[in-house]
Amino acid sequence: MTIERTAWGSMPDGSKVTLFTLSNARGMRASISNYGATLVGLEVPDRNGAMADVVLGYDDLDSYRRDPYYMGCIVGRTAGRIRDARFVLGNMVWSLDRNHGEHHIHGGRNGFHTRLWNAEAAETDDGPAVFLTYECEHHEEGYPGKLFFKVAYTLTETGLRLSFSGTADSPTVVNVTNHAYFNLGGHDAGDILDHTLELNASRYLECDASMIPTGGILDTANTPLDFSRATEIGARINDEVLGGSGGYDHYFLLDGIPGELNPAARLYHRDSGRLLEVLSTQPGLQVYTANFLPDGLDGKAGAVYGKHCGICLETQGCPDAPNQPEFPSVVLRPGEKYEQTTEYRFSIG
Repeated sequence: MTIERTAWGSMPDGSKVTLFTLSNARGMRASISNYGATLVGLEVPDRNGAMADVVLGYDDLDSYRRDPYYMGCIVGRTAGRIRDARFVLGNMVWSLDRNHGEHHIHGGRNGFHTRLWNAEAAETDDGPAVFLTYECEHHEEGYPGKLFFKVAYTLTETGLRLSFSGTADSPTVVNVTNHAYFNLGGHDAGDILDHTLELNASRYLECDASMIPTGGILDTANTPLDFSRATEIGARINDEVLGGSGGYDHYFLLDGIPGELNPAARLYHRDSGRLLEVLSTQPGLQVYTANFLPDGLDGKAGAVYGKHCGICLETQGCPDAPNQPEFPSVVLRPGEKYEQTTEYRFSIG
């Protein structure tokens, strides 16, 4: 197990950015930047032992700073869309950055994904790890309260563990996720329509034309969103029931014990044999099939990306939860601690 530290450019104010690369005994490597607490690379073996980087991304810091697609970063304070960029908390209306038409998405234009996090790396009993911290000021992107947040990436024997924790000095809302785009054939392997996906979820959130929850919770059975058994992603991706999303961009409520590390998803690529199992303490996950990546997008190592070249499995609380009292709460109050864990476990199927 090793930890490498590489200078990775500078921010406009001169602050230095670092790339941390973690390695384990299986030869797996995870590269994390303290800009946006971003997962820049994740190399895992196929059935023949050949290594490939299975997350989309870029070669350099400047490309990440220009990126509008949230490649590999941590998004917050709240992941997903918030209707009308506003919510009520403590008898006050809090107006957020309108960065998605009239709505708010992924924490705003200057959310967690644009921030330079403090970072330290260390060996732990479970493997090499990077610990990133960020202090989010009161009213940053419109959110109430000062938030002290920490993300830990740990490269275990089987994969990558993400541990999230946070405290606040006054009531606020917190709903954080990682926005990695996975392609188990390798980041440069084309689309992911031949991958099979299985979800531990029998319900999903109904959304309107803006892909914002209506408040309805529907059964996946007998719909294109039924992944109770391993199903090829491309098999139903063009079904008209999916509406104008151009593919999957839906939130699924996990079956399991709330707060426990529950199975969430199994993603499999037959040609390479790579199997990704996602487990999380979150109540659900957003499945997004890169519907809005433009064709011809320049990626790392000379790769060219396009629509459906990756899949995001964003473990998180419900989108628009601050405006939906029937959804699991994402409110964090003083004296409480936000704690969530997600694991990406890799094997050969």
